[in-house]
Amino acid sequence: MKTALTGAADTPLVFLGNFEVEDQWADGEAGLPRTAFRSSAAVVNRMDEFAMLLAGADDLVVLKAAPDEAYLAHLGELGVALPRLLTVARNNPEQTVTKDALADPALLTTLGELAGRGAMLSPHGTSVLEEELAERSGLPLATPSAAVCKAVNSKIYSRRVADETGLRQAAGWTADTLDELESAVEEARSLLVFGRRVVVKDAFGVSGKGIAVIENEQRLDRLHTMIQRQAAKSGDNRVSLLIEEWVDKVADLNYQFTVARDGSVHFDFVKEAITEGGVHKGHRIPARLDQRQTGEVEKAARVLGERLAEDGFHGVVGVDAMVDPDGQLYPVIEINARNNMSTYQVRMQETFVAEGQIVLARQYPLRLTGRLPYERLRRVLDGLLLSGPGGSGLLVNNFATVNAGASEERDRSFDGRLYGLLLAEDQDRLTALDAEIAGRLAAETEGSVR
Repeated sequence: MKTALTGAADTPLVFLGNFEVEDQWADGEAGLPRTAFRSSAAVVNRMDEFAMLLAGADDLVVLKAAPDEAYLAHLGELGVALPRLLTVARNNPEQTVTKDALADPALLTTLGELAGRGAMLSPHGTSVLEEELAERSGLPLATPSAAVCKAVNSKIYSRRVADETGLRQAAGWTADTLDELESAVEEARSLLVFGRRVVVKDAFGVSGKGIAVIENEQRLDRLHTMIQRQAAKSGDNRVSLLIEEWVDKVADLNYQFTVARDGSVHFDFVKEAITEGGVHKGHRIPARLDQRQTGEVEKAARVLGERLAEDGFHGVVGVDAMVDPDGQLYPVIEINARNNMSTYQVRMQETFVAEGQIVLARQYPLRLTGRLPYERLRRVLDGLLLSGPGGSGLLVNNFATVNAGASEERDRSFDGRLYGLLLAEDQDRLTALDAEIAGRLAAETEGSVR
């Protein structure tokens, strides 16, 4: 990654976990009507702690708050070499780590000093805010410009590239204007009359937001009317939408490749994605693909990587794909030219997973009435936490999201998430561990853990 991003393997990187950067890319883009309220913002913004286990010992990570000391101590017991941690002066739960960093003059000075030592800024994804952070601090970006990153992350870009390169995808149509949307709606109508479904997507939707599954003409017409009214209020006829035929699937996939500054492409991995209602819930490793399907994935990675390089992009790329009931691969549902959830798992996989083991990257939703310290969690999960390389058990790879929604108000319950990698020697053991962990957490917390 360092060589691809910076041209040298020993460049110190300053990692920034600005998750859901798509919200910035979508700013000013007309998509599907949606509410602006996001109840999980505090939890999402503390996903910044994932970067701590991606960075190496000679790197740095900017965080919204210092990690739980007991959690750091446990990682140390496991032999994990941690990077240098920099925390913002004030953690605003509703803001990304980037915005908090921009509001911290002392941190900006520190980042500028790191630039003098050859360090570069490596965000989760690059928007105008990360560009501003780089400019104000003097710490150069390891990524392309925000304009390039936004352009290649559009679902419209993904669809057009797949069209031009001949990669299999569902029937579909893109729309940059209301006129193009009207044409796409009429094309979609021809599928609905035969009982097929379509899906309407925002170009910059993420985590199940900005997507609508349409089963009949009436629903399609209502949505079309809402979009037209939204455009009439704004006085702008531009939209950023696409409509595709809904394809049944038996597996979701996520694969990653890295595009170097010299245009070369390195295939990194493919994992089986676990989703629920379009929302990412985890990964199963390794993906259950046959040799033909794996070969198609690797070929698609090379084709897409070469095209992204031509369009000025370098860095990490994650692509969502799927397998239909006939075993046919749809290798490009969307391109995410940024870090992905699976990116943050790799270093721990390389350190702890033995040959032949199965891994489940998992999140456990929690309903809490008060803060849950890591020491207490460790007692609750005694005997189920990973003890070292090659063993079975849970390795927590983000603890900050557990208590991110906590408030100073007493008797106020809140939602949290525990993220981890679950390792086992076979599927039966993995299933049993998962059930036992979920059961103990459910017994310890106010609500259920799914």
